[in-house]
Amino acid sequence: MSLSREVAIGPVRIGGGRPVALIGGPCAIEDEAHALMLAERLVRITSDLGIPFVYKSSYDKANRSAIASYRGPGLRGGLRILEKVKASVGCPVLSDVHAVSEVGPAAEVLDALQVPAFLCRQTDLVVACGNSGKPVNVKKGQFLAPLDMRNVVEKLLSTGNPAILLTERGTSFGYNNLIVDFRSLQDMRQWGYPVVFDATHSVQRPGGKGDRSGGERKYVPALARAAVAAGIDALFMEIHEDPDRRMPDGQPLSDGPSMLKLDDLPKLLGEVQAIQAALGVS
Repeated sequence: MSLSREVAIGPVRIGGGRPVALIGGPCAIEDEAHALMLAERLVRITSDLGIPFVYKSSYDKANRSAIASYRGPGLRGGLRILEKVKASVGCPVLSDVHAVSEVGPAAEVLDALQVPAFLCRQTDLVVACGNSGKPVNVKKGQFLAPLDMRNVVEKLLSTGNPAILLTERGTSFGYNNLIVDFRSLQDMRQWGYPVVFDATHSVQRPGGKGDRSGGERKYVPALARAAVAAGIDALFMEIHEDPDRRMPDGQPLSDGPSMLKLDDLPKLLGEVQAIQAALGVS
């Protein structure tokens, strides 16, 4: 498989034949103390293994199933927390943007902007992200064939910004279910940009619990290992120390059923490194 170009997210280099990086963190920001705690633990784990790491957490989960679902602290409060994480913990940070008006403020803090899967065809948003000059990670829509992502790449390239990452996160298949077609990893890599595999959103059951999404966490390690063997440049995983707990108001955590437990991360990353070693990547 041909090598992708290298994309820099802060000090982290992704692609170009480098070992797989990790983009990870809790689905939604809860508060500053929790964000700092989890970022510090994730940095410690990845540093011990020598794995490049980018912290991800959403300041606003704008696509929650129900109107009452917790969405996060919002743009200003969330960016302030992510800025604190970057300054205090020393890792680059990434978050979703949902509207053109968010791109400017987000680009002042974030090391990379992420276009959510449901919004990957929103031309104005994609172009605004490209014009920010920051690396842009675009989640492939659950409704798109992988080859359709070429149009997204061309929209970004029209801004003169080649710092592009493309993320596979499963394809809608029947009711409340997603399926991963591993051919998509090679299909999207043909344009020369790093490909990321989202191992946790791929096990989601969208809307599967009526007023929220379900998930099948038990499949995350198997899908992550398979993606690394197929050839990717980074893993995306939402990670939490206790993904089954509830918010103080009693609400379930965003994407709790599909987030990987923090204690399970070191073993999985060790397996990822063993697969890469077998493939001759070091």
